[in-house]
Parts: sequence; structure tokens; C-alpha cells
Amino acid sequence: MDPRKFLAPEILYGVGSRFRAGAYAANIGIRRALLVSDAGVIAAGWMEQVRESLARAGVESVLFDGVSPNPRSHECQAGRERYLAEACDGIVVVGGGSPMDCAKAIGILAVNEGCIRDFEGVDTIPTPCPPLICIPTTSGSSADVSQFCIINDIDRHVKMAIVSRILVPDVSLIDPETTCTMDAELTAATGLDALTHAAEALVSNARSSLTDLHAKEAIRLVWNNLVGAIEHPENLEYRHQMSLASLNAGLAFSNASLGAVHAMAHALGGLLDMPHGECNAILLPHVVERNFETAEQGYRAMAAAMDIAEQTLSAPACKARLLESIRTLQRQAGIPPRLGDCGVKPEDLAALAKVAEQDACLVTNPCDLDADELENLYARAL
Repeated sequence: MDPRKFLAPEILYGVGSRFRAGAYAANIGIRRALLVSDAGVIAAGWMEQVRESLARAGVESVLFDGVSPNPRSHECQAGRERYLAEACDGIVVVGGGSPMDCAKAIGILAVNEGCIRDFEGVDTIPTPCPPLICIPTTSGSSADVSQFCIINDIDRHVKMAIVSRILVPDVSLIDPETTCTMDAELTAATGLDALTHAAEALVSNARSSLTDLHAKEAIRLVWNNLVGAIEHPENLEYRHQMSLASLNAGLAFSNASLGAVHAMAHALGGLLDMPHGECNAILLPHVVERNFETAEQGYRAMAAAMDIAEQTLSAPACKARLLESIRTLQRQAGIPPRLGDCGVKPEDLAALAKVAEQDACLVTNPCDLDADELENLYARAL
């Protein structure tokens, strides 16, 4: 295998990590932080605890909470304006994937001329971003360890993928306790997002031995702990295992990239504003079925991580067992089985396929898929 790079932030993992935000911010030179969060995280109390930690370390903070699910391009611009107006010199974000992606985009715009659309694609950011500390409150997006930033361009109705080593946060403070306030629906969606990240990294044409290790461990952890976390939301052991799953999946996909599931899910999020984790969960079995012949060994490794005795099975039998297991977990998590259940209509599919065909994530799918094949996959999931 050819040499592969592997990027990761400094990581502090464990209960209470959030209380170290101030010390880490001061250590990396932040004196006035833009504190990015959203209404749900603020209501849960996590943001205020981080703000107090910053204050104890002598770090001033200015709150920006204008972040929606599937963060919008204009929200990133508003965050940039607040960052500059308040003379901030770093960003601390407390929240799930949406606040973290928005914080990354704010960082891009704070030091680079242009609008966020100008940076769509891979390695398009000329000037490094301000210092960034992430404190995730969900277990799935893995934006706290990845070089990805996903922003909804509402003018084009497209979710843009911005990918750059510059976007890997300086520090990730992963505290499983902050995930205990997720409801069952969000726990399910983010957990299946982590599973999809790992599954796509495991068969990516940019995978490596290092990313395989993290991907397989993430799949094992989700398979064994997601239902427990949904049914027992205050059980810290389940939350701990799911936080580890998200971390491992993030390290895998950040370095191996993703595939057709994410390309198709981004299109759904951009055109129809659907929840990302839910889109991934619905699409995953259909893409696995299409990719299986090209990436059989990777999917056999996924099957093994899901307690399937894959070595005793023929390829068709292994594929059938793997698809059955994915769909069983989807049902147990309460995810709608079909895109039609979420409001997608047959007349939407051609436009969705054209958008998905242009997504950067499609480049690393194990087999080539054109717009016609993508439309067929959407139709199967409908």
C-alpha cells in the first residue's frame, strides 16, 4: 500500500474534559474567544459550563448561537462579522455537527477574503484559520476530529463539502457526559451517522491500515452499544462507548474520506433540508449492496465487526447477512426505512442524482457511479 497521511487534533478524552476548555484555550494563545453554540446546547447547560471555564482561565468570550441544523451559508457570514466586530482571536465551539461545521466556516471567513462558497472542494483555503477548540455534545458527526466542513448553500440548495487539513481542530475535548442530554431520536441518528462514517472509510479507495483499525473499532462499538444508548440515555457507560465510536469513526473517515452514501445524503440535505444522520441510515444498505462486489473484503471486515461469522459464508450469503444486520439496527433505532417516509418524491430523484454526482465524497467510493446509477439507488431507497 502506498504511504498515506494521518491527521488528528490534540484530544483530551473522558468525563470532565469540558472543564479544561479554559486551560487549553489559554495554552494555545486565545485571549478572546468566539463561543459558538446553539439553543439546545445552551438549554442543556453545557455552554455555560464551558464559558465559566474560559473565564477562570482569564479568557474572555463572546457568544454566537445563530446556528441551524444543516448550518446555512448566511449563518457563517454572520458569525464572521461577530468574530471580527468583537476582535476575537480564536473559536471555542460547544455542540454537535452543525455548530462545529459552522465554527469551522467562521474560521475560514475570518482570515480569508470571499464567501464560503469560494472554498468548496478540497484544499482550497489559502490562509490557516484561527485556533479552534471543539467540545462535541453528540456522538456521530465527528467534526471535532475531522478535516471536513459541510455547509448548506441555500442559494443553490446544495450542501457544500469543504475539505482541508487546515480544518482539523487544534484541540478536541471529548466528554461523554455532554451527550447524555441527547434524546432518543438524535442518539439514533448520530449513532448511525458514526456507523456510516466507519463503513464508508473501510471501503474507501483512499483507506489505509491505520484508518481500517479505527473504522472496524467504530463499527464494533456502534453495533454493541447504540441500542443501549437509545434505551438508557443516562447510562454513562453506553455514552462512553458511543463517544469512542464517534471518535474512531471520525479518525477513519477524516483520513480515508467517504463515499456514495454521503454524496447522496448531502444532496438530500441541500435540496430537501433532511436530517443528515437519518439520510445516511436509510441510504447505507442500498449503497453497500451496490458496492459489495467491488469492495468485498472491506465489507467482510464490517460483517466481522458486527458479529457475523463472515469467513464461513459465500459472498452472496455474507452480503445478505450484512444487509439484514444493518436494516435490523436501523429498525431498532427507530429510523424510517424509506426516503418516501421522509417526504422524498419520485420527481425529486433526477435533481438529487445530479447534485450527488458532483459531491467530493463520491470520488473515494470504491466503484464509479454516474448520475443514472445514483438515481437508481435513490429509487431503491424510496
